[in-house]
Amino acid sequence: MKILLQKDVRGMGRKGEVVEVKDGYARNFVIPNGIGVEATGGALKQSQNEKQAEDRRKEREQVEMEALAAKLKSATVSLKHKAGEEGRLFGSVTSHEVAEGLQALGFQVDKKKVSLDEPIRHVGRYQVHLKLHAKVTAEITVVVDKL
Repeated sequence: MKILLQKDVRGMGRKGEVVEVKDGYARNFVIPNGIGVEATGGALKQSQNEKQAEDRRKEREQVEMEALAAKLKSATVSLKHKAGEEGRLFGSVTSHEVAEGLQALGFQVDKKKVSLDEPIRHVGRYQVHLKLHAKVTAEITVVVDKL
């Protein structure tokens, strides 16, 4: 029996694929547990429509992130921290603080998208990469001053 998978199943296939399984396995396990449905014309058409809608959503999200990256190109985040006499910070600047600095400038960026190779521990000017989307990255300047 041909089954259209509704979930990723190790050893069987990925969501949206049509696989051939034995009739009893399909009737007694796959279909009742919601792992897949019988691959009829209507089910295949619905799966194709869902995939197209998901592709359009991803494309729209990528366009939005590219526009955000263009705006962020000129952004400079200024942060103030307590520091010793040689410019070494008491603590470090984290991705969370950079994300809050961007929010203060009016950009909604999640802290998970801020990519710090290592925590910032000295006063100075740094280039920080943002991974906004799978295909979109941006670079901002973070200036850390002594408080």
